Amino acid sequence: MSYPISTTRHSLAHIMAQAVKSLYPDVKLAIGPDIENGFYYDFDFGDVKFEEAALKDIEKKMKNIIKQNQKFEHSTLPVDEAIKFLESKNEPFKVEMARDLKASGETEIGFYRNVTQQGQEVFVDMCRGPHVEKTIEIDENTFKLDKIAGAYWKGDAKNQMLTRIYAFAYATREELDAHLHMLEEAKKRDHRVLGKKLKLFTISELVGAGLPLMQPKGMIIRQGIADYLWDLHSERGYLRVWTPHLAKEALYECSGHAGHYMDDMFSVRGGSSGEGFYVKPMNCPHHMQLFADNQFSYRDMPIRYFEPATVYRDEKSGQLSGLTRVRSITQDDGHLFCRVDQIKQEVSTIVDIIKTFYTTFGLMEGYWVSLSVRGEDKSKYLGGDDVWQIAEGALEEAAKDNGLNYKRMEGEAAFYGPKLDFMFKDAIGREWQLATIQCDFNLPNRFELSFINTAGEKERPVVIHRAIAGSLERFMGIMIEHFAGTFPLWLAPVQAVIVPVSENFIGYAEEVQQALKKAGIRSELDDSNDGLNKKVRNAETAHTNYILVIGEKEMNEKSVAVRNYKTKEQTEVKLEIFIENILGEIRNKAL
Repeated sequence: MSYPISTTRHSLAHIMAQAVKSLYPDVKLAIGPDIENGFYYDFDFGDVKFEEAALKDIEKKMKNIIKQNQKFEHSTLPVDEAIKFLESKNEPFKVEMARDLKASGETEIGFYRNVTQQGQEVFVDMCRGPHVEKTIEIDENTFKLDKIAGAYWKGDAKNQMLTRIYAFAYATREELDAHLHMLEEAKKRDHRVLGKKLKLFTISELVGAGLPLMQPKGMIIRQGIADYLWDLHSERGYLRVWTPHLAKEALYECSGHAGHYMDDMFSVRGGSSGEGFYVKPMNCPHHMQLFADNQFSYRDMPIRYFEPATVYRDEKSGQLSGLTRVRSITQDDGHLFCRVDQIKQEVSTIVDIIKTFYTTFGLMEGYWVSLSVRGEDKSKYLGGDDVWQIAEGALEEAAKDNGLNYKRMEGEAAFYGPKLDFMFKDAIGREWQLATIQCDFNLPNRFELSFINTAGEKERPVVIHRAIAGSLERFMGIMIEHFAGTFPLWLAPVQAVIVPVSENFIGYAEEVQQALKKAGIRSELDDSNDGLNKKVRNAETAHTNYILVIGEKEMNEKSVAVRNYKTKEQTEVKLEIFIENILGEIRNKAL
């Protein structure tokens, strides 16, 4: 019988709980859901020091359980009987879950028993299922235990810390092997390792976790991305603005963030003035103030603001990671204010920017877009049916007109409006949510924004939030891994390294460097005493796109011996031809 992969994964979580319980009889069980790529289970090992090395024994035990061809048998108990049963089993976390279910109105609790071929019950767990019918229906070669991690009970830091065991599981051995291969490739591409090796950014304990510092080479990449984003926006009518990093609490009270977001914000107080401020966690409220300080008519609309500004959020320290999860977040932020009848055209313009940007980075293949719209319960969403219908219709029409590979996701809209979220796959197949387009009916109301319509009356604009790269830090981290540290030439911090064969050719090597500098090509000259092979290895270790070897022949013919790091091709060309070719590659933003 064929089962959905979620059923198989959930069944394996149940089997893992049985295996752990058989090896550690005093362990207490918490929860074990299926997740993307596999499953996990949370345990309380008490005083036992559980280490990752034990995963091999657990995996072996799981495979033995599968071979026993145990049956999964479902049953239910009235909720009070279920609580007593779980208390008799000394399973406090299960007891707490059962009591929570009772409080929410549940009258019965589901259980799954594992029964041997001889009819002996060997394990029972509180569970809604579903599960496979028999353990033998799971291919023992399609899962692998991965790692252990700490996890607070119910995800609350005030609760007990449990041990979580993660595992991968797929429908076939081939899919599992492909995933494990991808993980190995991801280790090689880890942006934290490459960032340190290539001197792109620094994480300083003195500065603080989640606050990366850009080295000169990293700044070239970061600024290159930011400049390209501005080029795409400036030619489409966006206006660049700037807003300060601090604001009074009153701004966030007006925007609504004060009531829901304060725990994620940083507060500061003036040393001499004693005034209190918050470090901004997003740019939206500030941009509302820019719009409000003008008197616009329908003829002026749309108004488009662009600001690649750094905002600050108090992310949990355990979740911080290199550039991909930080506390200082430089959003390529933009907000545009438009009439309702302009939504479709403005969304199409943003989609055009997104497609151009991600085509340049080679990420358009295999992308898809989530069109998030309201669910059935309309009371959870701000704004009238008429505006929602127009906005949702405009987003979907724009998706169709622009040939987007989209899926309509019912009930996934934000409370303030529908949105388009763009999902892209990197070079090794990992999916990232990057660009987003969001319609907002909330902030214009809260800030009482208006423009004068054709009837001479005040009318609310619609705000469209858009981010193309998301955040420069996270996007840069993803790109370091996507390109494995070897960037397209236009972004590369060092585009060419000049390697003279000996000191006799340093004079000509300096001429070459001056010619490259004059042409605007970023280069370095290795005039060290190292041998030729070591110099070339050093340039390759630095992932330099072009290595220019200079010897007697090159000096006499005013040429360069070119080694292409990406293709491994070696050619010899006149210096002026090389410069012409490299400038064309930079100009075209070739991959």
